[in-house]
Amino acid sequence: MLRKLTLAAAAAALVAVPFATSAQMNPKDIVSVAVEAGSFKTLASALEAAGLVSTLQGAGPFTVFAPTDEAFAKLPAGTVEALLKDKEALTRVLTYHVVAGKVSSQQVVTLSEAETVAGIMAPIQVKDGMVWVGGAKVVTTDIQASNGVIHVIDTVMLPPAK
Repeated sequence: MLRKLTLAAAAAALVAVPFATSAQMNPKDIVSVAVEAGSFKTLASALEAAGLVSTLQGAGPFTVFAPTDEAFAKLPAGTVEALLKDKEALTRVLTYHVVAGKVSSQQVVTLSEAETVAGIMAPIQVKDGMVWVGGAKVVTTDIQASNGVIHVIDTVMLPPAK
């Protein structure tokens, strides 16, 4: 049975999940891991423009559904530029990609939705063996960081209109 993940449930799940040993965990934070991967330059620039870098370098833990540069390139022309000029809208889009707590791929597939840091529920579906979050396909899972986990997605998730 699929269930919803709320901030309270994420916090409870953290208590139930044993901590990873240092050998299992990347010593670098989510932002450093993403930057070093080389395929998240647009995401890194957007995080900087929104003032969210220090937050995602914080203790966390966080789960980030990270769109690649190719995912950003699929947006209509001018969308990224417009978002970079509108900090409020940019922050809303970026925080829609973040869930409080560390949610592994094994946990994600049991959920029907997850509450994002933006306060908006992101729908989760498993179709034909693939996981979809907020309309984006998860293409790589469980990239470990010292303060959470990254799941790579193929599309920028745009939150529903207010």
